[in-house]
Amino acid sequence: MKLKKIASMVLAVVTVAAITTSFASCNNKNDDVFVVGICQQQTHDALDAATEGFKQALIDKLGEDKVEFDYQDGAGDTNTITTIINTFVSKKVDLIMANGTTALQNAANATLDIPILGTSITEYGVALNLENFNGTVGGNVSGTSDLAPLTEQAQMIIDLFPDAKTVGMLYCSSEPNSEYQVKVVTQYLTSKGITCSDYKFTDSNDVSLVAEKAANDCDVIYVPTDNTVASCKETINSVVLPIGTPIFAGEEGICEGCGVATLSISYYQLGYKTGEMAAQILTGEQNISEMPIQYDENPVKKYNKEIADELGITIPEGYEAIE
Repeated sequence: MKLKKIASMVLAVVTVAAITTSFASCNNKNDDVFVVGICQQQTHDALDAATEGFKQALIDKLGEDKVEFDYQDGAGDTNTITTIINTFVSKKVDLIMANGTTALQNAANATLDIPILGTSITEYGVALNLENFNGTVGGNVSGTSDLAPLTEQAQMIIDLFPDAKTVGMLYCSSEPNSEYQVKVVTQYLTSKGITCSDYKFTDSNDVSLVAEKAANDCDVIYVPTDNTVASCKETINSVVLPIGTPIFAGEEGICEGCGVATLSISYYQLGYKTGEMAAQILTGEQNISEMPIQYDENPVKKYNKEIADELGITIPEGYEAIE
């Protein structure tokens, strides 16, 4: 009887050990390897480039064998993004990279402990509803901004299209950073005597109708850095180009799909800068609560040769053709 009892106890210990080992294999990580959760709001060229730059910077700074990436695509769906972020939190990843405003908002709401770096975020004060934002979020959040000089963009519209009297602001109503950009550009253009009107769409389902109306109503269309616009740029182009209304875009990826010109940053370089910040946080070199939001300081004037030629628009010197 004693032998049977001992055998049963041994079997129980072995069983518990097996279960524990199995659980650990799913949830544990090598202490020498940093696990970084990447939540990309949706797939499009700009966000893709930022993610690639981020990953490359961490590999360059820490070594490929020292960092493990858990990349997840939110597909532009808030519920999916929420699930992704909550999974990262439950796994206790070492750092979360939130690529896109909705991803950042969800991450900031989900944890106060895990460091969060945003990228492709236009204005952190708007995105996180911060009063008196001074450039540093504090707490466990920092990151990089894709905000290009908006007044310079507005002046470029005037310079490129001097006869324009009306400018339509085409953007997604659910993106607060888009509203921020539109507000700044509208204020500048209005001060120069140009009439500006908003053309908001709610999602990809009504973008075509709203873009068509803007093209028929206005001399020029301005589209800010907007994730929904970026994912619908071909649809917008198919509607607007036949009407002959030029589009000035907030970033290069959108311009490549439907615009004539842009003053744009490099999203790859923006992501790379975010990765450099991540390396400093993970190694303890920097405290995220003290890290100010960083920017790409070298925006470039670029143009879409194909669309410019089709519309008969002469691009002045100082612009680079989008490859």
